Amino acid sequence: MARSDLRAQAESLREHRRPFVLATVVRAQRPTSAKPGDCALVLPDGTIEGFVGGDCAESTVRLQGIRLLGTGQSALLRITPEANTEKTGEGSEEGVVTVGNPCLSGGALEIFLEAQLPPALVVVHGDAPVARALVSVGKALGYDVRASSDPVAEDADAVIVASHGHDEERVLRAAVAAGVSYIGLIASRRRGTAVLGALGLGADVVHTPAGLDIGARTPEEIAVSVYAELIAVRPRVRVAKPEEPATSTDPVCGMTVAITGDTLRLTRDGEVFYFCGPGCRQAFADG
Repeated sequence: MARSDLRAQAESLREHRRPFVLATVVRAQRPTSAKPGDCALVLPDGTIEGFVGGDCAESTVRLQGIRLLGTGQSALLRITPEANTEKTGEGSEEGVVTVGNPCLSGGALEIFLEAQLPPALVVVHGDAPVARALVSVGKALGYDVRASSDPVAEDADAVIVASHGHDEERVLRAAVAAGVSYIGLIASRRRGTAVLGALGLGADVVHTPAGLDIGARTPEEIAVSVYAELIAVRPRVRVAKPEEPATSTDPVCGMTVAITGDTLRLTRDGEVFYFCGPGCRQAFADG
């Protein structure tokens, strides 16, 4: 795939809010089939578009890429021809994952893996000055902010109602039904309490008056207070334990490989074996 096509695909993934990892070769020690500047996209299902090395290097990039999608972090992946020993976390360089790949032809690779996760999706209901300020301030913060969406998007991270009483109960019900993490209602304390009472909801479900009490007066200041509250509560409502991809050990070289639809495999005596590349699979089949 040409680099321009890869960039176009990356932009399409961002536009459709699909997570991926951008893998870029930053150093290649010969002999290797990859060279600095080669890049690929790693999708959540393990699909790889582009080129960052041969089958064995690609297998390592697939596994580490899937892992990073679970954390949202980025890392420098160092692939060496040594026996398979993975080093990460305590005792290793910060931000560096070192994986031994004995299938390499003697060279080494360093590949930067950059997790590309969609920004938080914030839906703002209303067309009052505060609602317009919520849109502009949210976009300045890097959020994906959209005017009132009906129905509420399933992947919305926040729904903020700033319609001054217009159709707000229906939107709040829809947001609660969709399980939105942060739901805010712009209203006075008295009116907000009355709305929640009519809906049978508590303050732990809908934040009202939405925003931290920072003495905000203007629409822009109110918007800042709301996003400050959203940021303050986000760690408690959005962080989930990353899911570790299913893995198996290549019976020939000992590499750890991610089990995806693209993983090479062979069944022997009813047992399925997984491989980093065709060389190991052939060696196992011939053994």
